[in-house]
Amino acid sequence: MSAEFGRGVEPGGRTQRRLALLVAGSYFMEILDGTVIAPAAPHIAADFGVPAVAVNVAVTAYVLTLAVLIPVSGWLTERYGARRVYGTAIAVFTLASAGCALAPSLGWLTALRVLQGAGGAMMVPVGRLVVLRTTAKSQLIQAIAYLTWPALIAPVVAPALGGVLSTYASWRWIFLINVPLGVAGLAVAARLVPDSRGAERRRLDWRGFALTAVGVAALVVGLEDVGSATPDRALLVVVLPLAAVALALAVMHLLRSRSPLLDLRVLRIRTFRATASGGTVFRAVISAVPFLLPVFLQVGFGWNAAQAGGLLIALFVGNVAIKPLTTPAMRRFGIRPVIAAATLASAACLLGIAALQASTPLTVMVVLLALSGIFRSIGFSAYNSLAFADVDTDRMSSANTLMSTVQELGSGLGVAVGALLVRVGGPLATVTGLGDGVDASFRVAFVVLAAALLVSAGEALGMPRDAGSAVTARS
Repeated sequence: MSAEFGRGVEPGGRTQRRLALLVAGSYFMEILDGTVIAPAAPHIAADFGVPAVAVNVAVTAYVLTLAVLIPVSGWLTERYGARRVYGTAIAVFTLASAGCALAPSLGWLTALRVLQGAGGAMMVPVGRLVVLRTTAKSQLIQAIAYLTWPALIAPVVAPALGGVLSTYASWRWIFLINVPLGVAGLAVAARLVPDSRGAERRRLDWRGFALTAVGVAALVVGLEDVGSATPDRALLVVVLPLAAVALALAVMHLLRSRSPLLDLRVLRIRTFRATASGGTVFRAVISAVPFLLPVFLQVGFGWNAAQAGGLLIALFVGNVAIKPLTTPAMRRFGIRPVIAAATLASAACLLGIAALQASTPLTVMVVLLALSGIFRSIGFSAYNSLAFADVDTDRMSSANTLMSTVQELGSGLGVAVGALLVRVGGPLATVTGLGDGVDASFRVAFVVLAAALLVSAGEALGMPRDAGSAVTARS
């Protein structure tokens, strides 16, 4: 792979930080638009004269397009160059956002959400690939820190932002706020993003793309249905087996192909594999918390939506407050112990959340959620730093595309599993002594999610002591 730097671009220094911040900003927009629409659904439905539940199709369309098109982002970058693809992606995302704000019907909104998802699918993976390719290993941990904050902050900010804008202004402002951000990002990208591309113009692996697209699409539809209030069992009977078959065929093809869409051989790198497995479990669990917690507080404690959403600010504060210390901690102690400590501490916080009562002092709740935010921030940063620590530059495109796909599915899996645990948690709560009230099923969900984090902790402890030393500069 060649990595030709664009005008005025040189690795490291202030320009490199600006590039990482640019990609982080686009990542924030992509995640925000995946979650911000949900609290505005009743207002959108009222405008279009449809049931509120029908608006979910606009959410699913966006997530589905992201998941299906992310695998092709690496090939597009190699073929047409990072600057062109990234700039086009920002332009498409921005124009689609403006279109969503002007949509006259749910059908138009859904179609424009598909276009928006297409832009997002190229925007984030390509931007991250540019940062990975142009950053020295010794500086990678700091660059990754910039790319991590959107995944931590956006899911917490989105519900409050969507609710406030749709209630006190208009749901259309949810999409309009992307327009100035996109225009500014496009102008900066033209100056900062280098025109890196593949040394050879290889053909697109159409069979791999078709099998992966069908498998991922079926899996996303299944996950969305599992996470819905009224799952369609007939749909699940069709899409989940289809996902399993298509993805199994995709894996067999990708392992045999000389030029696969997704190079699964990169999973032979132990640190990358640990992030793809244990890191995905961590991401799934952490993604479920902002989804479950507000409902738990409203159902169990009788809080209103504003009170429940306000408490989530403590998560945000924890995320941000610890950020300056995450990189020094990884350099001082190493990535392996940091991941193990973060996952175990996050599990303890989930157990603490499961034990909350309506009588628990608000101060205790705030401290507990702030601690949860701290440990989820540390865990995210450590896993993201570990992912590409031992990946060579010429394999970075394949590794980045595969990791982007896995992470997108992991986030959806967390929400779906959280919703499923709540639905089946009632009987388990009675047996395990976690209560028999309406909030008992949520307590079961938090306990099971805490147990799942032990998988991540166990895998972290099984890694070599020097795992990630290429980015932490520890011997």
